[in-house]
Amino acid sequence: MKFVIKHEIKGRIRIHILQSRMTFEQADTLEYYLSNNKLVTSVKVRERLQDATISYIGSREDIIKLLTSFKYNNVEVPDVYLQNSGRELNREYWDKLVNKVFLYGANKIFLPNPIRECITLTKSVKYLWNGVRTLASRKIEVPVLDATAIGVSVARNNMNTAGSIMFLLGIGEILEEWTHKKSVDDLARSMSLNVGKVWLCQGEQDILVSTSDVKAGDLVRVHMGKIIPFDGTVVSGEAMVNQASLTGESIPVQKNAEGIVYAGTVLEEGELVIRVDQTNGSSRYEKIVTMIEESEKLKTSMESKASHLADKLVPYTLLGTGLTYALTRNATKALSVLMVDFSCALKLAMPISVLSAIREASLHNITVKGGKYLEAMAEADTIVFDKTGTLTKANPTVVDVVSFNGQDSDELLRIAACLEEHFPHSMAKAVVDAAAEKNLEHEEVHSEVEYIVAHGISSMIDGQKVVIGSHHFVFEDEKCTIPEGKQELFDSLPEEYSHLYLAIENQLAGVICIEDPLREEAKTVVAELKKTGFGKIVMMTGDSERTAAAIAKRVGVDEYYAEVLPEDKANFVEKEKSEGRKVIMIGDGINDSPALSAADAGIAISDGAEIAREIADITIAADDLREVVTLKLLANAMMKRIHMNYRNIVGINSGLILLGVTGIVQPTVSALLHNASTLMISLGSMKNLLDENKRTEHE
Repeated sequence: MKFVIKHEIKGRIRIHILQSRMTFEQADTLEYYLSNNKLVTSVKVRERLQDATISYIGSREDIIKLLTSFKYNNVEVPDVYLQNSGRELNREYWDKLVNKVFLYGANKIFLPNPIRECITLTKSVKYLWNGVRTLASRKIEVPVLDATAIGVSVARNNMNTAGSIMFLLGIGEILEEWTHKKSVDDLARSMSLNVGKVWLCQGEQDILVSTSDVKAGDLVRVHMGKIIPFDGTVVSGEAMVNQASLTGESIPVQKNAEGIVYAGTVLEEGELVIRVDQTNGSSRYEKIVTMIEESEKLKTSMESKASHLADKLVPYTLLGTGLTYALTRNATKALSVLMVDFSCALKLAMPISVLSAIREASLHNITVKGGKYLEAMAEADTIVFDKTGTLTKANPTVVDVVSFNGQDSDELLRIAACLEEHFPHSMAKAVVDAAAEKNLEHEEVHSEVEYIVAHGISSMIDGQKVVIGSHHFVFEDEKCTIPEGKQELFDSLPEEYSHLYLAIENQLAGVICIEDPLREEAKTVVAELKKTGFGKIVMMTGDSERTAAAIAKRVGVDEYYAEVLPEDKANFVEKEKSEGRKVIMIGDGINDSPALSAADAGIAISDGAEIAREIADITIAADDLREVVTLKLLANAMMKRIHMNYRNIVGINSGLILLGVTGIVQPTVSALLHNASTLMISLGSMKNLLDENKRTEHE
């Protein structure tokens, strides 16, 4: 690529690309290429100017080399990135704005006054009709204010004022629409471009690849509990698929060979091999956009209150206008009051504050499905952690296999792996990996496997009943016993490890000791969460009392509960809520799903079960608990901004009304200042909430 350097300082360079014209696609391609390089911290490409501003780390020479080696044809950009970049949207609304200003100025200069008055009268019909229609539906809202102001100006034969009012209203409408669409688009794009991993079928082998490496026609295997990543056709397998995220219907749908599946739906039972029909993610993107635009129920209570208040203030604005005219007999002063309404500022700035906070969360690999969940995070006083995969690293390893029936430990591990390989759990993966390391063959020698969520697995091997799972499942549900003379050995099992119990024919055969290391940041995160406003921090686990007590002491939680079932977690959350507390639940497994649903906000973390991430209200993709602290700080900052915006809107607009009543400003000036303040507050609401200093504190 040929370019010239227009300006540069250390760590930042601005270039001009030497080509006749730059298309939207070319600008997106260059921006994608640069932003995905580890040397580049930020990049902005302006297609109209053919400029690019690049912030970077490392040497200047490396950046120059990166730029000179760039060719449009050599960069593969995901279709979803090109389709939803937002570049065309920005150009569209900028052109609308420029054209409106140009036409208004040209009409003022070149058209004779009678023609301008006719145009103004014609345009006023739309606003007057909207006002009448609003009144006819027994509502007194903003269209009534606009219609009154324009109608009074027309009736007084003050066409210049009427024209100026409609021009400013038109500018305001364009800016409001542009700002809102940009916020929604930015958010949807950030949510849809999260790249995951999928199992790609290659011959007899499955390999784990990035979704960006998958092409139409490829075969992808989807396991139980995972999200279907693409629209496609079932090639083999049988499964029950939850399509609630797409259709709203919670009852799973059976899928067989030749059945159609959709991106974003969840495979609840079974396993499927899918031939990919579409890789650009458009269905997922559209679903996200729909979720954002139609999520009235997900609004914060502050948004809802602001919206209701805005509508309630309209009659008072009309009343104030009438009183002003009655007291002053000055129509100009009355119109100045009429030109200032609280509604558009309140209805625009509040949602943008929320959308911006959700977008900023996505920059930290945090996906928030609605503003009310951020509000719940800000107001919450109780947070509940699952242990395995949340407070621990979700990378457990087998450290020992203790035999209780005289069988070789490797044989017990082989049997355990044979059962555990079918199920998506970190403990199961640890067992399978341990067997693989020892090259233990575990052919399918068992009958049908029964999996009980959060309990264990039951099957038949060589005519014998084999169960594996938690202490509760093996000893209480299945009534298994410890072999005679082995109680002392059982009591001496190391408490720092999690234990997986294997029983054959109702007798304990072996205990698999699994180390699940505590996250290094767990203790610090718990301490920081207490500082940010959480009064009660709880840990819940299916592990034994001894293991739970040891972990709880190290982490510093206020309370802990051991040997709990999924319903126990959910019941605890409901109990806390019934006592008036706002509760956050953090988990990663299928067994956490009931509690995630019951909480005021459920958070799924890291690489846990896909179904947990789909059910959760907030998902954290980063494998770092400190992002929970970031989320809390972000939620607190969002609520602070909403309160500040509310005070600013009320203060500024009240001041404008006062200036209008005293005759200091004219109606057109009132409208101009009102629109300008609304725009400034809205643009301010789009800025990142967490400054760089706060962010680095928790990195």
